[in-house]
Amino acid sequence: MFTVSKDRPLTTTITGSLPRPEWFTADLEGRAFSIALGDRVYREQYADAVAVSLSDQARAGLDVLSDGDMRFDLDVGGRSWHGYLFDRMGGMSPAESRPQPLFPSPREETPGDILHEVSETRLPPRLVAPPTRGHLEYADIWKAAQRHTSKPVKLGSCSAQLVEILLNHEYYSDRREAVMALSEALNEEFHELADAGCPVIQLEEPCLHFNPNGELGLPLEAYVEALNREVAGLRAKTEVWCHTCWGNPFAQKIESGYRYGPVLEHMNQLDVDVLTFETAANGGEELAEIAAAIDKDKKICIGVIQHRMLQVERPDDVAALIRKALEHIEPERLILSTDCGFGRQGMSRVHAFYKMVALVWGANIVRQELGLEEAPIPAADKRYSFLL
Repeated sequence: MFTVSKDRPLTTTITGSLPRPEWFTADLEGRAFSIALGDRVYREQYADAVAVSLSDQARAGLDVLSDGDMRFDLDVGGRSWHGYLFDRMGGMSPAESRPQPLFPSPREETPGDILHEVSETRLPPRLVAPPTRGHLEYADIWKAAQRHTSKPVKLGSCSAQLVEILLNHEYYSDRREAVMALSEALNEEFHELADAGCPVIQLEEPCLHFNPNGELGLPLEAYVEALNREVAGLRAKTEVWCHTCWGNPFAQKIESGYRYGPVLEHMNQLDVDVLTFETAANGGEELAEIAAAIDKDKKICIGVIQHRMLQVERPDDVAALIRKALEHIEPERLILSTDCGFGRQGMSRVHAFYKMVALVWGANIVRQELGLEEAPIPAADKRYSFLL
């Protein structure tokens, strides 16, 4: 159900994560969010960090905001993206050793490669009982952000399918049964989040584009079914987005391949409102193919800003990529974002902020060409410059 992006051509947003302020040094450390908010130091630092991240996005002129993923701990390579679920869902027992992931990439198995450091510190738990949603408390996390702003705040989460790949299985002998159970547990959590009023729920894509030939041990059809169980019923309550990611630990792309084409048919079967694609890094190479494969009942969100590059994009370059997308996608179906998140030890807050400004600035160039209303960019308002 289109809500925040309805009647808003060229909606702008970011994928989700932003770099932590240096002064935000407290961590959840496995605690439930509600318990941690009883810690005076954590509560103050967390609330201030969320407020700062929302302020930066508003100053940049974005339409749909994120809490910056400030709930995630300071860890190695962004483990908290999936570790937040590992540490709080029911049915999981803490890791007792340092097991490697079920399907490690060659880079993860190679000492001296940066991804080997990620693999060494991933510490996945054991699934020892039927999974439950446990103490994720997504509704409270969203409320803690939304009460800072009148602009819509989306909440993003790792998907059950990615969680399942990284687990050590003890309870289920059938991985398909395990992934379906995890998906159903998260569906309960997302319904509570939607019922609380969250306007956009964004999930990680269900292991399709890394798995075109079933390399991950389950067929594409199983992953489509699992994600659709995870989001079942949500589109009647909120706007559901699915983010496709080529990996982001230490801002690294996990695999060398970069093709959505082989899995677009299956991505189109996902029961979501918006599908997001990393398109900035390859200059929109697959835009025509993506547009042709995705049905008109879905919107397409493209990355127009790179998250692995410190060079800040020029607005004219952002506008050029948007125009390229508009050759194949109607403006009312097109959403503009970053390729992935900024907050996985990849860049500074300064870089992230000016990349967000460039995103909206480039969108405004195209909005003006199309006769659409431009978004105010407080950060680019000459009235407030010290030099003018």
